Amino acid sequence: MAKPDSKQQVFTLLVEVGRSDGDGLPKNATGAALMCFASGIDEAEAVRETVAILKQADMAPLDVSGYGTLAERRAEGHDINEDEEGLMQRALDENSVIVAQVTRFTTDPADFTFQ
Repeated sequence: MAKPDSKQQVFTLLVEVGRSDGDGLPKNATGAALMCFASGIDEAEAVRETVAILKQADMAPLDVSGYGTLAERRAEGHDINEDEEGLMQRALDENSVIVAQVTRFTTDPADFTFQ
């Protein structure tokens, strides 16, 4: 039986979080979406590590969607800029989870007013 490849890879994950005391989200936020780059031998490991780190940061992960590795995303035609690729490399080099973007959710009408 062949031994599976154990090389670390970086996976792009979108994590939806709810509210939790001490989560650092603005008072009027109802939650957030976090785009993360996480290293792991496989996507399952990357998801487990990401969820564990977010829980340590007092966040409340609700759902995780995986978008694959850099190679998989390129094969699907995703547009990946230099900054994003740099963050992916950093996650790989540091064997870590990088939160690249946070989009907060809100129901406050004032947040939807253009000025």
